Amino acid sequence: MNSQRKMAAGNHSSVTEFILAGLTEHPGLQLPLFLLFLGIYVVTVVGNLGMITLIGLSSHLHTPMYYFLCSLSFIDLSQSTVITPKMLVSFVTEKNTISYPAYMTQLFFFIVFVISECHMLAVMASDRYVAICSPLLYNVTMSYQLCSCMVVGVYIMGLTGATAHTGCMLRVLFCKADVINHYLRDLFPLLELSCSSTYINEVVVLCFSAFNILTRILTILSSYIFIISSILHIRPMEGRSKAFSACSSHISAVTIFYGSAAFMHLQPSSVSSMEQGKVSSVFYTIIVPMLNPLIYSLKNNV
Repeated sequence: MNSQRKMAAGNHSSVTEFILAGLTEHPGLQLPLFLLFLGIYVVTVVGNLGMITLIGLSSHLHTPMYYFLCSLSFIDLSQSTVITPKMLVSFVTEKNTISYPAYMTQLFFFIVFVISECHMLAVMASDRYVAICSPLLYNVTMSYQLCSCMVVGVYIMGLTGATAHTGCMLRVLFCKADVINHYLRDLFPLLELSCSSTYINEVVVLCFSAFNILTRILTILSSYIFIISSILHIRPMEGRSKAFSACSSHISAVTIFYGSAAFMHLQPSSVSSMEQGKVSSVFYTIIVPMLNPLIYSLKNNV
């Protein structure tokens, strides 16, 4: 495989644009899917903007939990805006093309917000841990300065990961085949078109995935192990129910996001799994940003 890529690299042509295959090639599904995803995008924008506005205007919601929730809403809104408008255009145009610079720009911002969401969910788990395991010290521990530093750290992680991935992608040579079998600006569909070595890209993906996903999952799991242990020591059942209710919205968001992302990236590579990957990627990149404000508003009575 590597030898074929090296041979092709000698005859590569400069790719100026890519063609996105899109979600489906069936003409009869284009209009229904356009209307469906347009509705989803409108709900996403209204829900997340409404969450941000409500938290900003309501002084009683100026707490660490809602400060992090406001940041999560911003991430979800931004992630959906990076992906969905171009996807909607693909349903109403005959040939869905995107220039090389535009692809790399959208890839950069997509990675920024995906990585940021991974870290933000871990930060929110830590917040719930302090709130339930050390309630008397909560206001002192989760100070405004600490919360601000944690949120800034989340975006620094996103920017660092996106810079590394996009920088490595810029060194990759692409052959004449410029059709990307996806609707999404993602790493793996693009690497399949490479006619040069992708070893460095694969190592970078592995290292950043281990840090951004595995360590964040461990942080979330360890937080909830201590949370459950603390809840089980609460004597009144009413107190236990209230504590579980305070965590249920975050548990739902974590399960949906990491579950759909794992389903997409942990499948064997084949034609059928690529089609399944499109469906699962729709879920965690488009559906999850719509569901998060609904989950948190219903559970927390925002």
